[in-house]
Amino acid sequence: MERTTSSSVRIEAWSDADLELLRRANAPELMDHLGGPETEEQLIARHGRYVELSADRTGRGRMFRIALTDGAEAVGTIGFWERTWQGQEVYETGWAVLPGYQGLGIATAATRAVAEQARAERKHRFLHAYPSVENGASNAVCRKAGFALIGECDFEYPPGHALLTNDWRLDLGHFAS
Repeated sequence: MERTTSSSVRIEAWSDADLELLRRANAPELMDHLGGPETEEQLIARHGRYVELSADRTGRGRMFRIALTDGAEAVGTIGFWERTWQGQEVYETGWAVLPGYQGLGIATAATRAVAEQARAERKHRFLHAYPSVENGASNAVCRKAGFALIGECDFEYPPGHALLTNDWRLDLGHFAS
């Protein structure tokens, strides 16, 4: 497969039809840095949260499926959502690109596209990402997408699972939080 560009990736609002994509993104190799795969019950609950978030129009965030413009098949997931970080309201982002589509620039292009979606909300100044310090690929996505490395931090994800992450931050503009 050729190296992709941002014009060959699109993000589409998460829908009821995307549960199977979430199951595919729950692969051990994709969940290795996140405490391992989730149970079916956890996936169904997550899917429900994604559908609800994508239907919300109050600026709390959105979830998307990642697709290539030359095909209908979804190749990953990405989104942004609100969180309180160090006493400030910010957006957080996270993504997963399915095996076979990794290393092609898809995650970077999708991250840039989701940053534009977050910026368009005109709600929070910063978008953060917290990849594990051991996840070289996701840290590279942050760097290539224009995030600034703030430093290492302790993060709990999923609940009960301690994770040493890098705190990457992208300035979305000068908006009130």
